Amino acid sequence: MSTIEVNTPPGAFYNKGLGLGTQVKGQLARDYHSEIVEYIRTNGHTRRVGSLHFHLAKEFGFCYGVDRAVDYAYQTREKFPDRRIFLTGEIIHNPHVNRRMMDMGIRFLFGQYAETQGYEQLTPEDVVILPAFGVAHEDLKKLSSLGCILVDTTCGSVLNVWKRVEQYARDGFTSVIHGKYSHEETKATSSQATKYAGGHYLVVRDMAQAEIACDFLAGRLSKADFLNVFCNSISADFDPEKHLQKIGVANQTTMLSSESLAIAGRLCRAIAEQFGEANIDQHFRTFDTICSATQERQDAVIELVKKNLDVMLIIGGYNSSNTTHLAEIASEHQGTFHIDDAACVLGLEAIRHQPVMQHEEVITHDWLPAGEVHIGLTAGASTPNNKIGEAIERIVRLRGESLEEWMK
Repeated sequence: MSTIEVNTPPGAFYNKGLGLGTQVKGQLARDYHSEIVEYIRTNGHTRRVGSLHFHLAKEFGFCYGVDRAVDYAYQTREKFPDRRIFLTGEIIHNPHVNRRMMDMGIRFLFGQYAETQGYEQLTPEDVVILPAFGVAHEDLKKLSSLGCILVDTTCGSVLNVWKRVEQYARDGFTSVIHGKYSHEETKATSSQATKYAGGHYLVVRDMAQAEIACDFLAGRLSKADFLNVFCNSISADFDPEKHLQKIGVANQTTMLSSESLAIAGRLCRAIAEQFGEANIDQHFRTFDTICSATQERQDAVIELVKKNLDVMLIIGGYNSSNTTHLAEIASEHQGTFHIDDAACVLGLEAIRHQPVMQHEEVITHDWLPAGEVHIGLTAGASTPNNKIGEAIERIVRLRGESLEEWMK
């Protein structure tokens, strides 16, 4: 462990790395790189091993924002070897990466990995890493007031959404955010609206909830019923009679792009019906805020499932929004199994996985056909390549094929 930290003052703020990328590059490669995955990627994204044909999506795994966040965390540990380091919550939604943070002595302030919840344990001598999702505006103010050293790894795509939501609030538009109200990113995004006096937000989970908002606009739903449905996903003192007069649409960056666009279109029609087509610009705004990496991975899955596959594996954390959406897309076309890691492949006869739209793992038998089999693989933007490689390696070994012949 390095001992290069010298007298960093309380309240220091890093949002462009810590200048130690070269020093941690080897460690990152050891922890997350996969020779197997790299070989397949550089050889046409397909590889045959005996009777197994593996087909890797054109875009998969760590995106730039996730890669940057993890890199900054490693740099932080390198720069501050003797200080307490905390993450406000999961750095990304991958259990293996979060447990690696713990192995490095990085603690968590909130969430399932936290020993003690809350900011009360912090001092100005501590270092706090803000995750790729960002943190709510109120939390950032609290951390700044405590004088902690802050390392901001917030993804640039998330910051772009924040700018859009802030502009809506400044112009008197309520932000309607397509997302999961309990997701860290959506919490952080919605807080950008309430930074401004009179700023408000509404979070809609899916098209069904968007339709509820449209029902209110059309007079088919009472105010009381609206507030009952959205009691957990609206800003304080939200009054739909006032705050749905002018709306701007944004979204959590990892949602299904097609659904976000459909929701924006549906809300636009509802506003036009309410105020007239000629007045739409005074009452409605929209901007596609799905990040490019999310879109690329979704497009790559659509392309991959068009092949003659026998089974599709989606690898990544079950609480990862972008990963679950990949599974959702693939399952519409192909027998699909969303697995956390290689350990979920129990054998040739059984696999443990989480079905689409469910929240518990199940075990499915006879998942892998006998004989020649074509297996499609992809991973969410929070999944390191070594987890893909380990899954491939396990299937190859279970089939009794030769790994020694793998890259010849």
